[in-house]
Amino acid sequence: MKPGRRWSDEQIERIISYQLRFGVLLSALLVMVGGVVYLAREADRVPHYRVFRGEPPELRTVGGIIHRALAFDGRGIIELGLLVLIATPVIRVAFSVVAFALEGDYLYVGITLIVLAVLTFSLAGGRF
Repeated sequence: MKPGRRWSDEQIERIISYQLRFGVLLSALLVMVGGVVYLAREADRVPHYRVFRGEPPELRTVGGIIHRALAFDGRGIIELGLLVLIATPVIRVAFSVVAFALEGDYLYVGITLIVLAVLTFSLAGGRF
């Protein structure tokens, strides 16, 4: 974009559509790879459905999920794919703040910042 030139609505919509498409495809790819790795390593294990066991503690934090995914653990990769899926609309909203600011639409900047704050608050578990 040239200096002093505003972004068109079509350019912004195109970038946002690419962001959303990329996020969903990356998420699907990660979940699929994680599923293949998980099944390849755990295919011979028989699940016990009578006892509920939640996720291990290391898969309950973002750092733990990234650590397990980098260790090429199937469940960690699947969880990372789900995190990417959750992060995709948040990134879209954050980009919208920047795009509206560059366009000079400060009312929409304010509204979008409120939406981003609500998303961040809810993703943080309703506490800061």
